[in-house]
Amino acid sequence: MEELAMLVAHVEQLIERGDQAELADYLNELNISDVEELIDELPEYGPLFLETLTLKRAVNVFRILDFPTQERIFKKLKASTIRELLNEMPPDDRTSFFSELTGDVVKRLIILLTPEERKEALSLLGYPEDSVGRLMTPDYITVKEHWTMARVLDHIRRYGGASETIDVLYVIDSDGKLVDDVRIKDVLLAEPETIVSDLIDNRLISLRANDPQEEAVAIFRMNNRVALPVVDDRDIMLGIVTIDDILWVANEEYSEDMQRIGGTEALDEPYLDVSIFHLVKKRAGWLIVLFLGQLLTVTVLNHYEDKLTTVLVMLMPVIMSSGGNSGSQASTLIIQAMAMGEVTLRDWWFVMRREILSGTLLGVILGALGFFRISVEEAFRHTYGDIWYLYGTAIGLSLVGVVLWGSLVGSMLPFILRRCGADPASSSAPFVSTIVDVTGLIIYFTFATLVLKDVLF
Repeated sequence: MEELAMLVAHVEQLIERGDQAELADYLNELNISDVEELIDELPEYGPLFLETLTLKRAVNVFRILDFPTQERIFKKLKASTIRELLNEMPPDDRTSFFSELTGDVVKRLIILLTPEERKEALSLLGYPEDSVGRLMTPDYITVKEHWTMARVLDHIRRYGGASETIDVLYVIDSDGKLVDDVRIKDVLLAEPETIVSDLIDNRLISLRANDPQEEAVAIFRMNNRVALPVVDDRDIMLGIVTIDDILWVANEEYSEDMQRIGGTEALDEPYLDVSIFHLVKKRAGWLIVLFLGQLLTVTVLNHYEDKLTTVLVMLMPVIMSSGGNSGSQASTLIIQAMAMGEVTLRDWWFVMRREILSGTLLGVILGALGFFRISVEEAFRHTYGDIWYLYGTAIGLSLVGVVLWGSLVGSMLPFILRRCGADPASSSAPFVSTIVDVTGLIIYFTFATLVLKDVLF
């Protein structure tokens, strides 16, 4: 923090003195991340920093800023700087930026691109939102099977500067179909007369342009790759997706899932940049749904009104919280497993069997604790009278049933939502808890009626 404060103070001095040359030299010597922090600390000078930096460094700074900051700075840049930035940006980063803007703004900005860059931009924007095609870049190196290592290296020297990465080279046939990929390490270690086909191991992993981005995240997670090729339905190579873009997608998905699990709609921008009205709008929908769900609790209580006693009412929070907690636990575990690719739709029956067993065991543990708690309280305070063991039995059986039911609801709801094409993260902890609260009361009063009917009812 002290280093950042000193950095900010020095830059402010340079700006006050109007020493543009020294400011340019100083900014161009800083790490890209340091310039980003400067923009966060001195947002009013963001446009000045980008216009002072060399074009390449300005692009690298701009591409790592969050979208609200990008948009704020973009509006204050000179037209010439905007044109240079857009044409110099990597196609995938430019597509990501365009995807956040309105259609009218994108149309005006695309006009500023060179014919070649405009063609690439329109091609990438033509893919569905949240598809792999939106992430890919057409800047990569391809080679042919019959080429020697000497020719491959010469090809890299000639065209490698424009490639997003040269860690991996892609082997294509005469029709542009992807055959395999080879690592640059293998190329460098091979003899000059070795041909590309000798390095092919037929362990190709590729992505489809129209696949969801979350599938690409799962594939990258399971394979140690810095980049993966993207192909169409005929296996024609279209581009590559690099790990930095996948990390960005994974972070976005994680943020959205955490917000949904917490019982709110995903925010489109950082929390502190969201207006109060927008924040209320995002949260109100879920709160209304949960409130209406909780109203069903009143309906259940009205139904069992003639069977309510002070003791039964006093024990209600124990039942409701235990069921809701078990459901929330199960829901969170399954959502996380789905996000990590550990569980798929076809695993639902296996998951259900596990949750039946684990839910029963957890219920038995809590049920035993509930019975023990009532027996101890009766021994010291005589709260329940001669029928304390019946109350203990009712609570114990109810906890087994409610915890088991909560585990089943929490674990199966994500599968149901995914099967219906919805986001499993929508089965948030508050939502599951509300469902289990209402149904848990029915389970509770059913057991209470069965156990205590000859005594109280």
